[in-house]
Amino acid sequence: MATRTAVAALATCAALLAATGCSSSFGSDKEPAQDKAGKQKLTVLIATSGDAETQAVKTAAAAYAKKSGNSVSVEVAKDMNQQLAQSFAGHKPPDVFYVNSDQFANYAKGGSLYPYGDRISDADDFSEQLRTSFSYDGKLVCLPKDTSTLGLAINTDMWKKAGLTEKDYPKSWEELRTVADKLTGNGVTGLVTSDEYQRLGVFMKQAGGWLTDPDQKKMTADTAENAKGLDFVQSLLKSGSMKFAKQVDTSWGGEALGKGKAAMTIEGNWLQGGMKLDYPDVKYAVAPLPAGPAGQGTLAFSNCWGVAADSAHRDAGVDLVKYLTSAQQQLTFADAFGVMPSRTSALTTYAEKQPAAKAWVDGSAYAQGPVTIVGFDKVLSQFNTDLQSLRTADPKEILADLQRNGEQAIAKGN
Repeated sequence: MATRTAVAALATCAALLAATGCSSSFGSDKEPAQDKAGKQKLTVLIATSGDAETQAVKTAAAAYAKKSGNSVSVEVAKDMNQQLAQSFAGHKPPDVFYVNSDQFANYAKGGSLYPYGDRISDADDFSEQLRTSFSYDGKLVCLPKDTSTLGLAINTDMWKKAGLTEKDYPKSWEELRTVADKLTGNGVTGLVTSDEYQRLGVFMKQAGGWLTDPDQKKMTADTAENAKGLDFVQSLLKSGSMKFAKQVDTSWGGEALGKGKAAMTIEGNWLQGGMKLDYPDVKYAVAPLPAGPAGQGTLAFSNCWGVAADSAHRDAGVDLVKYLTSAQQQLTFADAFGVMPSRTSALTTYAEKQPAAKAWVDGSAYAQGPVTIVGFDKVLSQFNTDLQSLRTADPKEILADLQRNGEQAIAKGN
């Protein structure tokens, strides 16, 4: 009976960890004994965008192993959140692992992450926005492994065919409306993007709104500014000059652009790798997203390198993270699979080497970071579900629901 009860409790913790921050120290207040051996055996768990990223991480891990004398085993997760939750609950986590921004606060509150930020002497080389995204209770917990922003990707052949030049790249919402209308027809939609806040949120930001206040202590979803942003998107959807990727039988904006179903899309710098691999003959350019009533706005995305609180190799894990987040290694990762460095110094070098990525790089200066509130991943999941019906739904009702759900999450998290 005792064994079955313990197993049941452990399973419950695993199921709840990602959503509620169930502590990885469940059933024990003891600090894990640290391995004092001269050579450490580290395990790393990643969620990969493809073979290029997997190989790049494995190559970097092998180089670190050769330099340090430690051994490193890199595994690719099939379901990152589920595997991490189970490993935390079972006290057998990987030593180092990717942490998605939408789960970060859950893991940090649950005590699953070893906060090593105070051991990074040059942490200020990472932007304040990125450091804030991976801080909890005022402490930097883990280092952002890279960064991405959104830009406006344009099929240049379609652009020229419509009689447009670089001078016509839209700089305002009304200019975006004009060119989207002009480019729509004959099986092509002017603007195609995903039906989720991770894309549509740029219009809320450009209108002067956002989901929360800067400190993420208060919901600011149900505002006139956010409604203005969603109203503009709705007007484009109703006119037919904008569609969601699913509406043109594609899975994301890059596929719509590559297959010639979209003249423009809103996507991040990962687009480079996808286009090079799947649509190498499609010519495109990336411009800054048009400014809204409140000015320019884009979104920033990142994961961090987590070190497990239950790891017996914390020091070696932090040492590995320092190596993986060095400027040189970040530039190597950028070349390998298209991400942008999270270090400001490395980002400057990257911009010089990748002039075609200028719009994405410049966007880092005014990008809005992700919401990292305990339990907020479920709030965002519901918001994305509601946004799927934005063409016919009332934007104010969508935002009111978001406000209410978010307030409940903040209350529970506190």
